[in-house]
Amino acid sequence: MTGKNVVIKCQKAESSVVGVVIILMLTTLSVGAILLYGTPTINDMQDMAKAQKAEQAFTVFDSRASKVALGESPIQTTSLSLMGGTLEVKGESESYSNSEIKVVLADIDAPWYDSFSQQRYKWGSWEGFETETNFTMFNASMGSIIFKNDDRVVAYEGGGVWSKYPTGKAVMISPPEFNYNGETLTLPIMCINGNTSISGDTDVGITVGSNNMPTVLYPDPITDNRMTNPVKSDKVLIYIKSDFYNAWADYANTLAYTSATVDGPNSTAVVELEVMPPMGKSVLTHNFKVGALNVSRSAPMYNFSFDLGARASQGLNPTNYQISATSGTKTLIYSLAKKGGANQLQLTVTYQDTAAASYIEKWDGVNIFPVTGTKQDQQAIVDLLDKNFKMKYDRAKDFSWNDTSAISLPPNVDFHSGDQTSLYNITQHYMKLITMDGTVKFSLNSPGKSDPVDYDESSLTLYYEGMPGAITYLHVTRNDLSASLT
Repeated sequence: MTGKNVVIKCQKAESSVVGVVIILMLTTLSVGAILLYGTPTINDMQDMAKAQKAEQAFTVFDSRASKVALGESPIQTTSLSLMGGTLEVKGESESYSNSEIKVVLADIDAPWYDSFSQQRYKWGSWEGFETETNFTMFNASMGSIIFKNDDRVVAYEGGGVWSKYPTGKAVMISPPEFNYNGETLTLPIMCINGNTSISGDTDVGITVGSNNMPTVLYPDPITDNRMTNPVKSDKVLIYIKSDFYNAWADYANTLAYTSATVDGPNSTAVVELEVMPPMGKSVLTHNFKVGALNVSRSAPMYNFSFDLGARASQGLNPTNYQISATSGTKTLIYSLAKKGGANQLQLTVTYQDTAAASYIEKWDGVNIFPVTGTKQDQQAIVDLLDKNFKMKYDRAKDFSWNDTSAISLPPNVDFHSGDQTSLYNITQHYMKLITMDGTVKFSLNSPGKSDPVDYDESSLTLYYEGMPGAITYLHVTRNDLSASLT
């Protein structure tokens, strides 16, 4: 019998070889994926670490620069590792055009204000108004010290430290010298002088010095007799032109009582502040101003009264003596007339808002204000916050006593013809509405008739709680800092 050679295949051996090949392929793919996707992540982490180191160094520099600016030290040096980046001092005229602050003070009753107001949130909005009466403007350059590494930027500007990401978004690392407590704005503007740069991987010393002689920009009555404290203007607008303008705006919005808008095309943050008009008892004039009332209070008006004296022998006998104010679409008029008797003044209150469909609300006094004395000695006390003085509604319905909106404020009540409430409630309500958009000017006059009031012998008493965010005092200085790199 002839034998046969039998070959027996081992399937287990084949499987082992295939498994090894698959493992090698997976390993190769994994390494490739790590190299493809992991390397950018590692690079990003390295860039982030470099930026954080720069931010820490600039924060230390900020603290030391403040000591120099405040006169605590004549000179300070801070070390920074370049890490392949570039450090640049930008403190010359060309750099200042992109890093500066302008402050504008404006009066709401100036003939040019309406035109200016329509464009006031843009850089350059003051052009064409600089020579106008009651227009005040001053400026200060800031300059900067900037560290760049690829697309990351860290900088010192205006007494603060800022960081900008590749997306263009900037954030604040250390706050600037911008201090506001709801009454006083203190703004020491740090101005960098110098023009040099260094690139590479070495350590660099940033040296800053000062003569500790800041230039006072405000108050400055020698330059302009209106640049005094308390501030005489109605509005203060601060324009901050900076590569980090959005971070400046974000910082201003974090402060109590302030808000900011941005002019992106011009890289500008704009901070607007209302000036609180003077309060107290004063000799009566044909015009006076009332600032924005605190609408969160049910009764922000504390005192609003007139002591009126007669101007001539015909006595205090107005036919239509008006105390009126207009703000945008809103108008408030208190009308006094001698009616129903020789020794009394009757009151009518009219409120209009053309933004509303039924835009007129009218109230007639149920009570009267007594007139004392005779002829030129006649006198009347008109207290517009008299809680016992009743007023009767003289329209079919109201529109301004509803929930909070552009045309109304609480309490949410309905008034119809013949309904009554106190003069106190009416004044509180309408004064909040008329000042909703800021300071308003009241005018006193007798349309078409001779004015019966002796202003020198008459007085106004005015006290109220203003809306948080109004300022009374302004202090601005320019602090020059010489910067160099070694």
